[in-house]
Amino acid sequence: MKKRLFTLLLAGALLTVNGGYGSIQEVKAASDPIQIATKPMTEQYILGEMLRLIIEDKTDYEAEITKGIGGGTSNIQPAMEKGEFDLYPEYTSSGWVMVLGHEADEVDDEEMFEKLKEEYEENYDMTWVGLYGFNNTFAVAVRSDVAEEYGLETTSDLAEVSDQLVFGGNPDYVEREDGFGLLEETYGLNFKDVKDIDIGLKYQAMESGDIDVTNGFTTDAQLSRDDVKVLEDDKHLQVNYFCSTVVRNEALEEYPGLEDALMEMDGILTDQEMAELNYQVEVDGKDEADVAEKFLISKGILEE
Repeated sequence: MKKRLFTLLLAGALLTVNGGYGSIQEVKAASDPIQIATKPMTEQYILGEMLRLIIEDKTDYEAEITKGIGGGTSNIQPAMEKGEFDLYPEYTSSGWVMVLGHEADEVDDEEMFEKLKEEYEENYDMTWVGLYGFNNTFAVAVRSDVAEEYGLETTSDLAEVSDQLVFGGNPDYVEREDGFGLLEETYGLNFKDVKDIDIGLKYQAMESGDIDVTNGFTTDAQLSRDDVKVLEDDKHLQVNYFCSTVVRNEALEEYPGLEDALMEMDGILTDQEMAELNYQVEVDGKDEADVAEKFLISKGILEE
């Protein structure tokens, strides 16, 4: 409300000074920066920079990023409701389950996205703008040499040879009911051994040959490597986490043209591309803003 009052007062002043010819776009350029929030993970840092770059390139507005909000959705959503942030990258099933309180598998993906928009409008005066294209969900990964040796393409293929392989997963995934146990039950898996591996060491353990199979996320940086293969979830066990922008409707009203700018993110990223960008930051040590800018230039969204 303070931003709106400030903007209106400034608009009146400019219109008076300019004899009524000051444009709304010029007024908005002088208003408060658009506030972007991100969760504490590399992927979100990159996406936040993409949103900032697009907003500042396609509109006359400035944007500021608050990176790595602890607790992710559980703390960003209340802050959005208070107007502390204007928008942030969010995942469909996170909004569906954590914010709206639904069961993850209640509806299919297309219906979920439409219902997300409807219920966010009704309950929070917010909306979802576009889908980036990638899906950051659970994945089963095997060493490429193992996949080649046994002809593994799908997780169902794994069932026939799992008794010859070692699975290594982070403890919370191995212990949770909807994690490893459900994976075993759904696909009929019976591994030779199961090891608890720290989440940050799983891919090192695969590389050294200590384990053959692990759980991951489809956009993990390490999954862009040639020595790791992601198996198809052919029984559709995992729910999908498609990424989009959640934005306050008040911000869309305050900043004309913002929604069009945000739609530039629609469909620009595949799982593999997101994983490769994560790899550039996490492994190659590149700056997330530089990685984001170069990617947007490669897609023709920004000019060099």
